[in-house]
Amino acid sequence: MINLNGTYKPRPIRFLDLWEYEDWKMKLYGISSAGDYPREELVKKAKEIAMGILPIPAITEERYGVGFVGVHEGEGASFIFVDWWTNENELIHHVYVASHDNPADFEYVTPTGLIACCWDLKVLSFERDAWVSKVLNNSSGHPDLNEYLYCRLNTDI
Repeated sequence: MINLNGTYKPRPIRFLDLWEYEDWKMKLYGISSAGDYPREELVKKAKEIAMGILPIPAITEERYGVGFVGVHEGEGASFIFVDWWTNENELIHHVYVASHDNPADFEYVTPTGLIACCWDLKVLSFERDAWVSKVLNNSSGHPDLNEYLYCRLNTDI
């Protein structure tokens, strides 16, 4: 039996910024259980984490210098995920978690197998669909990274 901690409440998922770092162009998303946007210090921490994990150079034959970062201020903890596209159709995904008791102490949890919660999965699904429609199956017949970067999710789910 599943013991729920409360009733399901939709959360806002908001595009925050097209963040650029060392030739990377990363869509930055915020999700919050507490309001429309996660706290600014979490967004700052997400950028710091991303700067530490994004490979340099951003653009190689296998890597395109584009991806996304999610900042999720959840009920019991905060989550950051950093993702980028590689090898035409593959997504590299890294997850970090911090308790609300130690909000600056993010732990790398990808090796535990944790992928995402149901709200984070919406971002991953949206980004997958944007990649397919704008890069892999673009109506122009040519991959367009700029069109991909301008596909942005703003919803409440």
